[in-house]
Amino acid sequence: MITDGDIAATRANLGKRIHDLREERGWSQYQFAEIVPIDRTYLIGVEKGRRNIAIDNLIKISRGLGISVSDLCEGIEYDSSAVRK
Repeated sequence: MITDGDIAATRANLGKRIHDLREERGWSQYQFAEIVPIDRTYLIGVEKGRRNIAIDNLIKISRGLGISVSDLCEGIEYDSSAVRK
């Protein structure tokens, strides 16, 4: 059974992946929010796993990173140890 904790952990893993990919490219949150474009405070919430990201924004983020949505989500699985505070 999937719990709310499972979902939160998976959301945190996705946020961490977005954060790591953005940093690999040398972009600040402000720069990336302008590239995508999405609100910077929304991006912060996504990266911290606090936002339930809409598919439209998932597409924007993946395109901004120059990868497919499937590549962005690759390896994103439930792992409670990855939950960011």
